[in-house]
Amino acid sequence: MFEASVYAGRRRLLKQHFSSGLLLFPGNVDVSINYLHNHYWFRQDSSFSYFFGLNQPGLAGLIDIEADADIVFGNDASLDDMIWDGPQDSLAQRVQAAGVDRVQPYSALAEVVAQARRQGRTIHYLPPYRGETILELAALLDCTAEECRAGASESLMAAVIALREIKSEAEIAEIESALSVTRDMHIAAMQLAKADTFEYQVVAAMEGIMRSHDLQNAYPMIFSRSGEILHNRDHHNRLQAGDLVVNDSGASSALGYASDITRTFPVGGRFSERQRSLYEIVLAAQLFAIGLMRPGISYLEVHKQAARHMVAAMSELGFFHGTPEQVVDSGAYAICFPHGLGHQMGLDVHDMEGLGEIRVGYDASVSRSELFGLRNLRLAKPLQAGMVVTVEPGMYFIPALIKRWQAEARHSTLINYEKFGEYLDFGGIRIEDDVLVTSTGARVLGPAIPKTCAEIETLMAA
Repeated sequence: MFEASVYAGRRRLLKQHFSSGLLLFPGNVDVSINYLHNHYWFRQDSSFSYFFGLNQPGLAGLIDIEADADIVFGNDASLDDMIWDGPQDSLAQRVQAAGVDRVQPYSALAEVVAQARRQGRTIHYLPPYRGETILELAALLDCTAEECRAGASESLMAAVIALREIKSEAEIAEIESALSVTRDMHIAAMQLAKADTFEYQVVAAMEGIMRSHDLQNAYPMIFSRSGEILHNRDHHNRLQAGDLVVNDSGASSALGYASDITRTFPVGGRFSERQRSLYEIVLAAQLFAIGLMRPGISYLEVHKQAARHMVAAMSELGFFHGTPEQVVDSGAYAICFPHGLGHQMGLDVHDMEGLGEIRVGYDASVSRSELFGLRNLRLAKPLQAGMVVTVEPGMYFIPALIKRWQAEARHSTLINYEKFGEYLDFGGIRIEDDVLVTSTGARVLGPAIPKTCAEIETLMAA
């Protein structure tokens, strides 16, 4: 955990957004795999972690605005708990690490909430995303699951987003600690990805590196020779010489902060000329986008400019007709770049997405496009100093998409379908780094991970 003063300070800043009411933060509970006592790896709710820091199941945090009180509800370990799980500090001892000095048994939470409701006080809570939390909140608030989902507090969501999206130096350090392990994972993958190796064998090696640091995945690994499938989580393919492999993998730090890195490299260690020409276009677009980043510029604008940069280079190879502005503004470019340039990152790999992608990625200055491709932007609003965002342009040759659009003659004056047809077996390319918006520009976080063709080929040759 961070110092107790960090959590106390976060709660103090949160209180300044409210004049009355209760702010309720249910923590997560253990989730069973196939029977009650066989659990998935425990992951605490990120907002509970942010304000209360405790990484144990079965807790709830409550902030009483009028009383200026912070309370954690939970239970001390029973004798049976200690027999199976070992001795534990009391809850009163544990909450001191979060700067909290008031605890109550978990069973007391229902009466505290009921009394507040009888008094007509507002109970603010964030949108629940787990079934267990929905049921718990519905019982506490005496409502249906549907009413529970609909009753999440807009004002609490706005306040939490405003606080969590600006990262402190300590949070940046956590992200960079995760990135140091992620770098080792990616380097190992490049070294191990040889012809006749199965994808799952490389994934196992990366997971071994991560687990050797007692860390967990920030998200399920994407490692595949079928890189045109954006979130391909299958690892069953046998690698073949000449394949392009997309490796989108990242560890979480000890305190749960994510890293999110993608590299694309050739099995066999040498890019073909066809692969190299397109890879360098994607890399140039990524570097161009990072160079544009600064406080005040919208990420929608960065996305569009990066897409234009990529389209201009692809047009020289015959993929597109018309100006880059025409290709991007029409949405034709999304035939090979159908996702957004990136997203915020922090305690969640898609940071705070559980609070609503529109709330986190958009504001009054920008609304979601209805165009295919542009409508997939997770982040479009202006950047602020202290945000951490991913920058991950990609180029994908998705046979089903290309064939569908060609059959519909969609954007036929802008897209050279004959040229795209020559690349139906190409796969995909994505290059991704985690970037901090600074007061004057941007800084790529973490130790450098090879990403130029020369760097990758040199590493793989060694």
